[in-house]
This record gives sequence, structure tokens and C-alpha cells, in this order.
Amino acid sequence: MSSHHLLCRTARLALLATATLLTPILSPALLMAESTNRPNIVYIMADDLGWSDVGYNGATFYETPNIDALCASGMEFTSAYPGAANCMPSRACIMSGMYVSRTQMWTPGMRAKGDSSKMKFLVPRNKDKKGDGVFPSKGALPPSVVSIVEVLHDAGYKTAHFGKWHLGPDGQGFDVNDTNGLGAGLGQKFYGNIDVAENLTNAACEFIDQNRSNPFFIYLCHWDVHSPIRARKEVVAKYEKKLESRDWDRKWNPTYAAMIEAVDTSVGRIREKLQQQGLAENTLFMFTSDNGGASGVTWCEPLKGAKGAFYEGGIRVPACVSWPGVVEPGSTCDTPITGVDLMPTFADLAGATLPTTQVVDGKSWLPLLSGQSLPERNIFWHYPLYLSGAGYNQVIPVFGTEQMVWRATPCSVIRRGNWKLIQFFEDDSVQLFNLRSDLGEQHDLSKSNPEKAAQMLEHLRQWQSDTQAVIPTKLNPDFGKSSGGRRSAPNKNR
Repeated sequence: MSSHHLLCRTARLALLATATLLTPILSPALLMAESTNRPNIVYIMADDLGWSDVGYNGATFYETPNIDALCASGMEFTSAYPGAANCMPSRACIMSGMYVSRTQMWTPGMRAKGDSSKMKFLVPRNKDKKGDGVFPSKGALPPSVVSIVEVLHDAGYKTAHFGKWHLGPDGQGFDVNDTNGLGAGLGQKFYGNIDVAENLTNAACEFIDQNRSNPFFIYLCHWDVHSPIRARKEVVAKYEKKLESRDWDRKWNPTYAAMIEAVDTSVGRIREKLQQQGLAENTLFMFTSDNGGASGVTWCEPLKGAKGAFYEGGIRVPACVSWPGVVEPGSTCDTPITGVDLMPTFADLAGATLPTTQVVDGKSWLPLLSGQSLPERNIFWHYPLYLSGAGYNQVIPVFGTEQMVWRATPCSVIRRGNWKLIQFFEDDSVQLFNLRSDLGEQHDLSKSNPEKAAQMLEHLRQWQSDTQAVIPTKLNPDFGKSSGGRRSAPNKNR
């Protein structure tokens, strides 16, 4: 490291130390005990924004100055995960505090996607629906489920949802539930000269103005950066010019970059509104994404796979939390957190009571915000269907062949500490990775460390039993009939 960089780093640390002395960092529990002013909660979630799509994780073509500033003002969670690898089940985990094995919401459309002749097991599938009824696959969160919204509402919070819902017709108790008339969210991107991100942000800012005297919870779920890939022409032109300005390592998508900028601008505007209303000091502000980046428009390197896959590219997301006076600026946390943790965390923050009518799988990570630790624990994922891939997101072969087709096949996943194990149900094989030394999941250690693999698998099977996770076993009578794939020894990756 050069003397210049050492000097800059020393100066930054000195400034941070001075700021810490001037503004004592209080633990969340102490702050709650000393104040009757319960903090507001602002939760902004992008759709399909990849872990490496933000500046603080190394993006250079995409520009995220407001998200980067939010991260710098608080804590970056370097091992943050949704509860699932795609939109609908991820959101169900947030709302319910339950893993997908309990909600049984596996994927939008409720069925497997891909060539049914390449599926070893009979599962609910799009092509012919032959597998419907083999096991439950739900498309909505039942109204009987107590949501994070109802928990906060009962604690006296004003609650608002803006943007994508994706959990069925019921809004689960929001005081304001504004999807801006976009239906499934895949059609209109503009309202006259106002794009959808700006429209949602306008509504959220108005809600802040109207509720500045009440504790509130804002759940702002952007449609961007999900397809269709559309953005303001003038912003697209900016990135087209940037793309032409020099030789980049790959052909980045200027329209996708403009969509990211729209989300980033939203983050900046919400922070500015909180400052204007004098609410920033009493607001926990979290930004994240619902799953990994989509393979058709961005790259997830150094992570393997993308949205829909259960390798890190599909499930590791950017996440940061700011709360002035509580969260130390520029701090990082490596402790894994997941979507099911949000209900207990926000309930803890609000002094609310968790529901007793359903299991809450998540754990509050509120102590992490003040630099405390949590006991090591397991976190899980489960997916009993098939999901076809494309390009670099074809990461799983057709069973018994070397033909790479799938983003995901029926599987369960466990992470504990630095270790991650994937169990594939088609042949009951496993892959074991040490994410600290192999973030890109290139080296399967299941054969070289069978003791660790067996230990992780034991934890995983116990969880499957505890949550009554659906595991497909019925063979597909159409498997191999028209695949065209040459049968051979199992793929070396399996």
C-alpha cells in the first residue's frame, strides 16, 4: 500500500473516531429503553439487482452514488440473503418470517419451467401441468398468515407499501397499499413523463410528509430493475455515451444501467425527504434486493450463477442499513442474515409482539447493528421444482448427462458459518463450499472433507423434517423421451 493511501486511510479512521466521540453510538436496546420515540423503518428493495451491481461492491459502469452513500453512512451486510432465489417466495419470507418450506410458495406461476422431458421427477410444471397436485405449490400468501405489517400496525405504526407486491390479492393490512396500477408489474414503466421509480418515490415522500408525527413503516418495492428493460431515453443516452467512451471488459447494457440509476435516485430522494422533515436521526433505513441479478442483462461475477440459481449469484444480495447515532458509519458485518429475519428484527426494533399462531423462523439481528455478535446458526433454502437457465446461468446438468440446462433442480441448501452445502434430490448428492476462501464456489470439498459434509447434511435433514419440506420422489414418465441429450456418466459437477 502506498504512503498516500496509508495517509488517506489514517485520516478517514481519525475522522470516524472523532465523529464517534461527538455522536455516541448507542445500542438499539438502550436507545429503545431511553426513548419513547420509536424509530421509523424505511425498507427499500430493488427487483433483480445483483450483488455486484452496486458501486460499493465494485460496479464501475453502473452508477449508484446514493446507495453507496447510504452504505457508507451505516453498516454493510456482506453475507445478506433473501429467503429464496426469485421474486415471489423471497417476498413471502419477508412478510411471514417463515421459510418457503412452510409457505410452499416456490416460484411465480407455481410450476416448474423448462423441458419436461429433462426432469427426472414429476413436479408441477408449465408445459403440460401433468404434475399438478403431486405436492402443494401456492401462488398467494394466505390472509390467515400474520404479516410483518400487521405486527407493526398492532404496535402503533402507520404502514405503507409502494410498488411490487407479488403475493396475491390481499395487502396483508397496510394502511396504504399503492401498487400504482401496474398489475403484475411487467407492463407500463412510465406515467406520462414520470417513470415508475419516480412515481413510487413521489408517493412514498407524500406518505412521509403526512405521517411525520407517527412512527411509520415504508415497504418500497421497486419494479426496477426487472424486465422489461426500459428507462428514460436521456438517461439511457448518458450510458450509451459512457459505453462508447472507452474499451470496457464487456458490453454493458446502457438501459439496465439507467434503470439502476432510477432506483439509486429514489434512495437519495427518500433520504433527502427524511432530512427535510427532521426524521433521519430516528429512522432505520435499509436497502437490498429480492434476489440475485438476472443473467440476460448483467453479470454476477465473481459469484456463480444468477437469479433462480442457489449458487451465490442467485441468492447473495447487496444490503446495507443506516441509523444515525446507532449504526457506526462505514461498518461491515459478515454474519449471514436472511429474509425471514426481517419480521423478528423489525418487531424487536418497534417493541412489537411476534405472532403466536405461526412459527417465525427468523432471528432478530438488531444486536449486530451496534457491533454485537449473534450465536452461530443455520440458514436454509429449499426448492422442489425445476427452473431452466440460459447462458452462464445454466449451472446444473440434466440428470445422468453432461448437458447443462438448469438454473435449479430440486434441492435444499444450508449455510452455517463459512460453510455452505447443497443437497440435490435427483441423486442425493451434495456439494460443499467454504465461502470465505471460495466465494465463486469453484471447489467442491464434499469428498475432501466428508466429516463436514456429513455434519451439514445432518443439520439440513433435521430442518427438512422440522418444517415438513416437500421433497419430490415420484418419477417422471416422460423423462428422457425426447431430450436429445446423450446419456453418460454423471456430470463431474454433481
